[in-house]
Amino acid sequence: MTSATTMTTALEPVHRERLMGIAHEVSFPAGTRLFEEGHRADRFWIVRTGTVALDLHVPGRRPAVIETLGHGELVGWSWHFPPHIWHLGAEAMSPVQAWEFDAEAVRAMCAADAELGRAVAVWVGRVVAQRLHASRVRLLDLYAPYGSGGLT
Repeated sequence: MTSATTMTTALEPVHRERLMGIAHEVSFPAGTRLFEEGHRADRFWIVRTGTVALDLHVPGRRPAVIETLGHGELVGWSWHFPPHIWHLGAEAMSPVQAWEFDAEAVRAMCAADAELGRAVAVWVGRVVAQRLHASRVRLLDLYAPYGSGGLT
C-alpha cells in the first residue's frame, strides 16, 4: 500500500466527508467471499480492521492471491468503470470491519460534482495502477521460470 492509494491521503477532507456521509459499517467473518471475479460490481469497501485477499481465477488451479489489503485500503475498483464487473475476487482472511459504499450512489455524487468526480477518479486510478503492478509481480513470482527477478 502506498499513502497515495488510501482514501484518507488521496482525497481532500471535504471529499472524504461527502463520501463518508453515505458509508455504512459492515463486518465479515474470516472466509467470507466479498465478491467473485466476473460478477456485478455494485459496491466497494474501505477496510477498518482485518485483512482481505484479492485473488485471480487460474484455470485448473486454486485462485492466485494477488495482494492482501488492510487498514485504510480500498477493496474494489471495478465499480468505477463500465461495465461494472469485478476483475478479481476477494475474501476476508481474518474478521473484517469495513465501511461499505453503494457504487451507484457514489457514481451519482461524482457526476453531480465534477471536482469530487475527478478526485475519486484519480484516487481509484492510482489504486488500479498499484494493483496491476502487484498482479504482475505476483504472477511472475508464481509462473515465470526465474520469478519476477525484482523487475519494476
